[in-house]
Amino acid sequence: MRLGKQQQRCRQCLRRLAGAALVLYLSAGAPTASAQTAAGSPHWVGTWATVPVARCPGHAAGQLPQDQGRRCDQGSTDRTGQGQTPPPPAQAPLPVLNNQTLRQIVRVSVGGDRVRVVLTNAYGTAPVVVGAAQVALRAKDRAILPQSARALTFSGRNTTTIAPGAVVFSDAVNLTIPALADLAIDLYLPENTAATPTPVTVHAGTGGLQTNYVSETGNHVGAASLPTKETTLAWHFLMRVEVTAADQVGAIVTLGDSITDGSQSSPDTNNRWPDHLARRLAKQNLGMAVLNAGFSGNRVLSDSSAVSALVRFDRDVLAQTGVTHVIVLEGINDIGMARANPSPSAADIIAGHKQLIMRARAQGLKIYGATLTPFEGANYFTKEGEAKRQAVNEWIRTSQEYDGVIDFDAVVRDPGRPAKHLPQYDPGDHLHATDAGYEAMANAINLDWFKAGQRGTPATR
Repeated sequence: MRLGKQQQRCRQCLRRLAGAALVLYLSAGAPTASAQTAAGSPHWVGTWATVPVARCPGHAAGQLPQDQGRRCDQGSTDRTGQGQTPPPPAQAPLPVLNNQTLRQIVRVSVGGDRVRVVLTNAYGTAPVVVGAAQVALRAKDRAILPQSARALTFSGRNTTTIAPGAVVFSDAVNLTIPALADLAIDLYLPENTAATPTPVTVHAGTGGLQTNYVSETGNHVGAASLPTKETTLAWHFLMRVEVTAADQVGAIVTLGDSITDGSQSSPDTNNRWPDHLARRLAKQNLGMAVLNAGFSGNRVLSDSSAVSALVRFDRDVLAQTGVTHVIVLEGINDIGMARANPSPSAADIIAGHKQLIMRARAQGLKIYGATLTPFEGANYFTKEGEAKRQAVNEWIRTSQEYDGVIDFDAVVRDPGRPAKHLPQYDPGDHLHATDAGYEAMANAINLDWFKAGQRGTPATR
């Protein structure tokens, strides 16, 4: 069918208008991902995190439940010290909580204007009831700045129940948090944590290193100074703290064992090497959070609690809100716990590292490898193990598999005795580091990796 002259003129007008609109659109620039984010949901990023593990209330904090964390009614078996050095020091029992309030202290890395808290019942086999919760800036010890106190809700409710194996996000609250500030997180737990044989989900053992406060009986959420019955070095049911930040802010996850967890550093001083890294980043205003995913005894390939780096990588790295980078310091426990046995071999450990690299890159993350530090003199040292350490380190340094290399070994080793730490960096167990040693390790990290234009792909949730 032929169109009339008037219809043809209308179609020509429409084409000209569409062309003009396209020119205007292109000259103005298509909307960027950043603009879309700014106009829509806020950009959340983790500012503090820890690794959940299973422990039995009333038992030493370094002890695991029977059956790889499923039951506490048949006693507990201390597997934390198997093959490690040194054996865990004597620890106060993990508190039994019953109609009490916990005030838990965390040191954030980056600041923000809104905050939310992520709780976990990863290893519990029964629900955990939280009767009330709050976040505030800490003043000193167990005291808070009252004007900063913000009640936390969960899907609009003042209470929440964390199902077995589940995590719960609090609703966001408005609170301006400076970088490197201490937060006090209050949780009122109305039920008895020892009433059933379920383990509790905590971060405890040789890497707790932070005094937290357990109240007298009752709900004391929001008290200016918590009426305290006892203290504990364990964080209970805490997984992560998140803040809103500018779109370019990302997070570095430090994946490791007790060396990353800060074992042998001074309690209540935040002297783990990831803490020192966070201070360096904040000083240069690089807008990068640091999330510590280290815990005692961890291995690349396997461990007695079934949470090897390969097993936990999705939960402790990929699921972290805002993660853009990963630093891996793993393998010394695979080597040491094998003693003189040929398995796992250096090639086995390297194969595990390659898997971590592939999984990080599949999610658009940058991933950096750190060389394994000396351990001669540790009670699981062998010449066979030292040969494996050297082989793994040679691969990390020369293979170019990682996006970059951090040579922690070169930083802390004694040049005259390269299988040992420098004396000033050895706390006496010949495996971990002193506060000065952890600071030297953090100072060896190339901050240029984290500047604008060198970012991975943020994981926003």
